[in-house]
Amino acid sequence: MSAPPLDPDQQQRAQAVSRAIFEAFEDYHARFAQITRRARRRFEQRDWAGARQDAVERIALYDQCIAECRLRLQAVLLGHAHDRALWRAIRGGFAHRIEGLIDQELYKTFYNTLTRRFFGTRGVDATVEFVALDIEPTAAITHPVARHTYAVSERRPADAFAQALQDVRLDVPYAHRLRCAAAVVVRLQDDLAHWGPQPLRQIELLETVFYRERRAYLVGRVFGEHRFSPCVIALVHTPQGLKVEAVLSQRADVAHLFGISRSYFQADLPTVGDAVVFLQSVLPHKPLDELYTVLGRAKQGKTERFRTFFRHFAEQPDEQLVHAEGTPGMVMAVFTLPSYPLVFKLIRDRFAWPKQMSRKDVEGKYALVFHLDRVGRLLDAQPYRSLRFPRARFSPALLAELQDSCAGSLSIEGEDLIIALCYVQRRLRPLNLYLREQTPEAARAAAIDYGQAIVDMASNNIFPGDMLLKNFGVSRQGRAVFYDYDELCLVTDCNFRDWPTPTTPEEQMADEPWFHVAPRDVFPERFPLFMGLPAAQLEALRRVHGQLFRPQWWRELQQRLAVGDYPDTPPYPAALRLA
Repeated sequence: MSAPPLDPDQQQRAQAVSRAIFEAFEDYHARFAQITRRARRRFEQRDWAGARQDAVERIALYDQCIAECRLRLQAVLLGHAHDRALWRAIRGGFAHRIEGLIDQELYKTFYNTLTRRFFGTRGVDATVEFVALDIEPTAAITHPVARHTYAVSERRPADAFAQALQDVRLDVPYAHRLRCAAAVVVRLQDDLAHWGPQPLRQIELLETVFYRERRAYLVGRVFGEHRFSPCVIALVHTPQGLKVEAVLSQRADVAHLFGISRSYFQADLPTVGDAVVFLQSVLPHKPLDELYTVLGRAKQGKTERFRTFFRHFAEQPDEQLVHAEGTPGMVMAVFTLPSYPLVFKLIRDRFAWPKQMSRKDVEGKYALVFHLDRVGRLLDAQPYRSLRFPRARFSPALLAELQDSCAGSLSIEGEDLIIALCYVQRRLRPLNLYLREQTPEAARAAAIDYGQAIVDMASNNIFPGDMLLKNFGVSRQGRAVFYDYDELCLVTDCNFRDWPTPTTPEEQMADEPWFHVAPRDVFPERFPLFMGLPAAQLEALRRVHGQLFRPQWWRELQQRLAVGDYPDTPPYPAALRLA
């Protein structure tokens, strides 16, 4: 039976609310763009501290705008805030306002967030939300993203790249623009030599410059006669002026640059959907949710991740959710759907000794990571609230464990299990398992990169706390990535101490410290005991990253970080840098 029509006052109220939500998103979008536009000035002025502050401010902006809009709507809705018939009319009016917009999915997500805050929705409420599990939101986008196109001359190929560099229009001179252009051509001709004797025919670059950390990126495609490849030109601002530091043309390298273990780009895109479509053309295996997220649209990324997972989940009705592979954690219970590369992490009700923290502490650690510069070593973890799963889809062993150790996060409605809060991450192979499966050479390389991961995090004021191999995973690009955050803290909050020299036989034989150890004390010389690496791999790590075991290195790093002198952490290996 259809709902009775609204009276004129309710119709007027529905129109007022739909207009208010539309205007609230427009305001959020404008404020998002205002912060993003600062990235150019930060880069020109080499203001890296300001760039970090902008990144944190922009992340917090979405919830801030939602809260502001909710307060305004309460004044309009009065006693009708939970009237579903009214909200259906609001949804209809809102849909009419956004019809035909390239970024209408972003508007819908903003709207859905508001309804969930008003109704405390558990699962999905199709009566008031926009729900579309069966469509790709970018499928209808045919509008081409704004770009520059340059023909590459066979006789003077560097001219096209010199012009592309000049068109960036930064208020900083190049140290040597023509030399940079020539170096780009040489690298691309080497990388794409398998395309034929004249591999470069044309280059396309987005008009929008992408900024992150200390670099600006020109993002686009390079064309040969019969094929194309991604092309990303990385610019650095040195004391001598602008220089091209690297050019990336291999999909794996570009995919890593746009990876889920990195912070979000600052890219002042007029519209987002057409840019996502373009990026999908050069990174066809990159999930849609990750592209939205890395462009700074984390809420839209969450929406797309939900959409694609639950569509797949429905298409596999006989597959059960099971424990994720790896050593069970003392703080989190982790499960997965074997055919889909995500894990779901629930905070346990009680933590086994020696964990001495609260649930609030753990939530704070994950919130901290969300705001940190992740430098390619911290896996993005998206919090989801009130997720609804059919109880029958859980394996008996998993369901029994969740009900035993995570009961405070669960509730049952009919045949469904509601999870109050869980963190969703891309599934990686745990490093402890990965090392057992590799050849000695590959395992040695992975152990060294594990050390590099700790160095990279430390250089950005991140101390993992728990260095056990099980807390790291290996990405598709073969990089060690940290994903277990309950012990994580800032390097500047630690007290790095030398291990005292024993003075008696009893002290020398003691299994436990014979001296006072405060909660924030850290003893780098003892790290090998907790890493769990076999002797050959530990020795290889020591040779390359021996500084990790020297307390003085950590103390000197703390002094640098305390005055804002963060060491640079390039997002690609040295081999990709131009001469």
